[in-house]
Amino acid sequence: MTLIWLDGELRDADSARVSVFDHGLTVGDGVFETLKTEEGRPFALRRHLDRLASSAAGLGLPDPDRDEVRRAIDAVLGAVPLARGRLRITYTGGHSPLGSDRGDARPTLVVAHAEAKAPPETTAVITVPWTRNERGALTGLKTTSYAENVLALARARQKAASEALFGNNAGQLCEGTGTNVFVVLDGVLHTPPLSSGCLPGVTRALVVEWLGAKETELPMDSLERAEEVFLTSSTRDVQAVRRVDGREIPGAPGPVTAEALRVFRARAADDQDP
Repeated sequence: MTLIWLDGELRDADSARVSVFDHGLTVGDGVFETLKTEEGRPFALRRHLDRLASSAAGLGLPDPDRDEVRRAIDAVLGAVPLARGRLRITYTGGHSPLGSDRGDARPTLVVAHAEAKAPPETTAVITVPWTRNERGALTGLKTTSYAENVLALARARQKAASEALFGNNAGQLCEGTGTNVFVVLDGVLHTPPLSSGCLPGVTRALVVEWLGAKETELPMDSLERAEEVFLTSSTRDVQAVRRVDGREIPGAPGPVTAEALRVFRARAADDQDP
């Protein structure tokens, strides 16, 4: 039996129920966080809870009760012990009228934990013609409105890739469906700034902090010129890219990517709640 946390208690995942009128279901009015767990320990929990609160505030949702979220996490991790897992915190607008207006019900909180395999050392990515809106109301928020990502990732799967990369409306490199992107140009490590419209990824922030990556406005053709490309996310950590669209990147992971992965693993192991 798999147990999840739903609105104040552990429940059997197969019988747990969220209302069909929940605003997260009807209009995608919700925020979430995904964390990596190792031996029952969530990585960078404080940073993820900070971003959950920031995303909730951006949507106008009440501030999540961090004590309750931590209790929920402890309960779920204790109920579903895994060597490596994917922990998902979902926080929605709760029971509401049909339509965009919210009701008066309290938000819905769901915490679930599932097994996750270690990612492969390298991967392939594609670019897609759709753009991120760097000036939109949801820019920088990790919301449950993910249909655009579903479409882009489906296209990537059709082309034997694991991720799709977006530009923004200004023609600059932005992010992936669930990743941030880094490129090496003339031996220097760069990543798009938050002003590009990319999500403020937790792993991205740590790589910028620990390796001194430059936050740079990058044209989309940076991917064609880059000596190295890698992705970061909470479930991928640092993952080298061996192919972008039809372009093979020889020697992936290159020296800068290998160093980024080495530093990330060492620093992450030393810091229990970075």
